[in-house]
Amino acid sequence: MSSVPPPSMDPKAKRTARRRTLREDAVNLPNLLTAARIIMIPLVLALIHRATPRDCFWAAWVYALAALTDFFDGYMARKQGLVSVLGKFLDPLADKLIVMATLVWLVHLGRIEAWVVVLLLGREFAITGLRSIASSEGVVIDAGDDGKAKTALQMIGILCLIIGYPYRIDLLIYDLGVVDLVHVGKVLVYLSLVFSLTSGASYVRLFAEAVDAKAKRQAASR
Repeated sequence: MSSVPPPSMDPKAKRTARRRTLREDAVNLPNLLTAARIIMIPLVLALIHRATPRDCFWAAWVYALAALTDFFDGYMARKQGLVSVLGKFLDPLADKLIVMATLVWLVHLGRIEAWVVVLLLGREFAITGLRSIASSEGVVIDAGDDGKAKTALQMIGILCLIIGYPYRIDLLIYDLGVVDLVHVGKVLVYLSLVFSLTSGASYVRLFAEAVDAKAKRQAASR
């Protein structure tokens, strides 16, 4: 049965139906997982702030759990037909909040340079604004391979930076010896910055092409 109110329904009843729909969206499992990811942010930051090897180890586990919820909430929403407007808003918001909050905190601890975080933040703000404009123009810009690579490198790099101490890594077939995970994390975040900037340039190009194509269609229809 459709939850869309009939045309004859008065405005107050329409607003009530809309609020009920949003409440239902807020308590579905995918959106609860997304909300849990946001709630985990202060815990991750608090553990990192204490900066002991034990606390950083547990912070890494909480961060990894948050990253897993990012996979499961989207998968479950698609699988169960629970994709919602609220979810489309909360999911990217949660991703950006946990990544950027953690990176800013890691700058405070001296594990990553501030200029890297500034560039990453600037790119996210710029692309979010661009997507908003594109949406208002009826243009959809999908994430490319560069954007997906950026996200993967960021997640793993930040995880290494959170752990933040040298550890002996034995891969069974090869012993890497003692590896400083801060250095590993920095390299991965630097690589993610490259993909971040190239994917940002791709977004701008796709947006310009889509707007030009729309303008040509409008001109041809006159």
